[in-house]
Amino acid sequence: MIQRSDILSMEYLKKTEFTGSHQGMRYRLEGTASEGGRKLRATVWPEPFNFITTPEEEKESREFTFDEDGVVDAVAWMNDRLFEEKDRWEQAVRRM
Repeated sequence: MIQRSDILSMEYLKKTEFTGSHQGMRYRLEGTASEGGRKLRATVWPEPFNFITTPEEEKESREFTFDEDGVVDAVAWMNDRLFEEKDRWEQAVRRM
């Protein structure tokens, strides 16, 4: 399970994206600009490839508020993806 403590600070996220992986699922958090202000986009995809080389159809994203609550919500969403798509991530680990 991904923990909030696994993600770097809001100050870090204001400057650049944060990536990690857990049990075959890679993830990325990044700040984005939108009409309603800055948002936090969380994206997940299967290992082994990085964000850039993974085809868009393999990625799943969702946006959250760009604040501490948004990070907590993003971590919860990524954990939901981790458990709801468990077979997908296990297959990614077997391919490695």
